[in-house]
Amino acid sequence: MWLFLGITFSLGMLIPGNLSLKVQYHRDQVLHTVPETFQQVQHLQHLCRTLLLDLWKPLLPEDIWAGEDLHIRVPASLLQEVKDSLDKHMISYKVLIPDVQELVDQSMPKERSSHRQVPEGYNYTQYHSMEEIYQWMTEIQKTNSELVTQHYLGKTIENRTMYYLKISQPSNKPKKIIWMDCGIHAREWISPAFCQWFVKEILQNYKSDPKISKFLQNLDLYVLPVLNVDGYIYSWEKERLWRKNRSPYMNGTCYGTDLNRNFNSSWGSVGVSYNCSSEVFCGSGPESEPETRAVAHFIERKKSDILCYLTIHSYGQYILTPYGSTTKPPSNSKELMQVAEKAAAALMGKYGTRYEVGPTSLILYNNSGSSRDWAHMIGIPFSYTFELRDKGTYGFVLPPNQIQPTCEETMLAVTTIIDYVDQNYSSDGAVMLTFSSLSLSLSLGVVLTWSVS
Repeated sequence: MWLFLGITFSLGMLIPGNLSLKVQYHRDQVLHTVPETFQQVQHLQHLCRTLLLDLWKPLLPEDIWAGEDLHIRVPASLLQEVKDSLDKHMISYKVLIPDVQELVDQSMPKERSSHRQVPEGYNYTQYHSMEEIYQWMTEIQKTNSELVTQHYLGKTIENRTMYYLKISQPSNKPKKIIWMDCGIHAREWISPAFCQWFVKEILQNYKSDPKISKFLQNLDLYVLPVLNVDGYIYSWEKERLWRKNRSPYMNGTCYGTDLNRNFNSSWGSVGVSYNCSSEVFCGSGPESEPETRAVAHFIERKKSDILCYLTIHSYGQYILTPYGSTTKPPSNSKELMQVAEKAAAALMGKYGTRYEVGPTSLILYNNSGSSRDWAHMIGIPFSYTFELRDKGTYGFVLPPNQIQPTCEETMLAVTTIIDYVDQNYSSDGAVMLTFSSLSLSLSLGVVLTWSVS
């Protein structure tokens, strides 16, 4: 799908090999298995630890459970050894992805920016490099200046600039805020693609769609298209499956903190690693990373106005509610669940895609230091993680032909949540959440007091 929005972009043909990545995944396979016994669980945990296999689901060997799906990327050099070991222990498996590199190659766009102008505009159904996303943000602001402004958020560990877009209809009255961030994990390319799609849809439809038109009268939308800028660039240029940021540790012998384990919400307590080589390394302390600090400091300053915090990930098809580090539900868990279930139903209405809804600790795995938990703990009443398509057929390497349907259905879910928040909690809604009357306990339990106005 092509959209104009008054944008003209320049594209050029790829030079063969110009986008070749240093890390190759030729004949690597992603295997799917469901261990049935405790002994099989133990063997799989041992296999993953000793061979340092890349766990896609779950992320840690200790989160492997009997009866639960397990997705593992196995390098071609270890494939026979792993399959023989599974057969020996009578662990049945199937191949989800027969050649990871083939999928990686398919996900790379056929064209990239140069200085040749094309009239068609920006292609929202392909993945875009960070350079192109920066350019898109500048252009989208220029061509929609009555509604969109681009703002500085902070700097990354490699000194790149983090920008967010503010979508706001001019108004004399104070407005509440919906926050959305994408791309906290570098390899989840469908996430920034959705943030761009979301902005495009709002700008294209706010005059004609009564739902969008109404909530923009009461709410401002803050969108951070790529939170983990350095990691995202690294996933394009060096290592497609890179997840973390690019902070150096141990004198540069290992790199990267999982930014979604680095927020100050039960930091370091569960579902993390203190080993900097791990995909879920939580950093040297809460908010040790500049990207985390940039988001956290901004949200802290605005928290009395933020009604909803949305963070977009992949994969698995979940809408996740707080908390990840405890099974104790938040005080407004019933409403959080009702709204999420309504959003999942709206999403399913488009293409029949089923999303599971619930607290992370109950339906996925335990984790601490997530932005979703942190946002709720500081008093933002609605806080959700979206895990977009799919269930593992393509995993982190979702093909470009999946971008449009994924974004179309997710748009329905997200606008359902925003519409609910607008109708019930914006200044024109029936119920007001009075932040002066909102008190937080020091524990994970968030105590909310409500007042009706």
